[in-house]
Amino acid sequence: MILSVSRRTDIPAFYSEWFMNRINAGYVYVRNPYNYNQISKIDIKPDKVDCIVFWTKNPKPLINRLKELDEKGYKYYFQYTITPYNKELEVGVNDKKHIINTFIELSEKIGKEKVILRYDPIIVTDRYNEDFHIKAFKKLCDKVHSHTNKIIFSFLDDYRKVARNMKNISVKELTDLEMKNISSKLVEVTNEYGISLETCAEKIDLQHIGINHAKCIDGYLIQKIIGCDIKNIDSLDGNRKHCGCMKCIDIGQYDTCIHNCLYCYANVNKDKANANFRIHDPNSPILSGIFNEENVKERKDVKSFKKEVNKQLSLW
Repeated sequence: MILSVSRRTDIPAFYSEWFMNRINAGYVYVRNPYNYNQISKIDIKPDKVDCIVFWTKNPKPLINRLKELDEKGYKYYFQYTITPYNKELEVGVNDKKHIINTFIELSEKIGKEKVILRYDPIIVTDRYNEDFHIKAFKKLCDKVHSHTNKIIFSFLDDYRKVARNMKNISVKELTDLEMKNISSKLVEVTNEYGISLETCAEKIDLQHIGINHAKCIDGYLIQKIIGCDIKNIDSLDGNRKHCGCMKCIDIGQYDTCIHNCLYCYANVNKDKANANFRIHDPNSPILSGIFNEENVKERKDVKSFKKEVNKQLSLW
């Protein structure tokens, strides 16, 4: 099993204590995002979890606890988002200098192969125009290029979902040609620094300019990290259009992230997110909210993808 922690909320930033409590307990309750009362009990002991994929804008609260994961035998890597926006769009995000310094700290601690930078999403407005993004991207690459092998980016695609939150922001909806022009300039920058550049869940095909579709939950990377072959390496998650991610189990919960980024697809109700954060109990088996034990069903299809143990347990 590959554990996603989490596309739905920033667990490393706001729920690290809860997450480590669940690791120590060996199980977690996960609420069905489409049926609030339906809850699954997931076995997350080390023999069930092949790899953990963390998604975050601030892993600082978790960094000092990674040793505990190492000692228990967990393997992991990070999808780490750094964007150039200010508090107008990212209400609760830390100072960008702090975020970049933490990125470097994390990379030096666990290895740059396990820290993937996300420049995600690209939002074009009068203020954040194409020229702004190219300059900001180049400046970011200049700071972190020796601390990652890959950058993943995307454009703000499903604007309708976040339109209410961004009603006071004049967002430009990009044509395919405009996206290709921006992408070609981004890849020029990454080529200069020797970094791979990929897109996340984008319909547009940019392979002709050297940009592939990303597998953010990447079975081939996971094989390297865990030092084992894995079965069904090309089995797709299937929950998102144009997504190349391998199947995983996400343990997060929507509307619980208090970064309160206006463009977030997973956190579209700021008041609800703040309320869910306030009732969060780090000792609860579930991330947020009350539940009835009668509604909890043990998930039976949790299996390891590990296929064959190599002599070398880890490449790093």
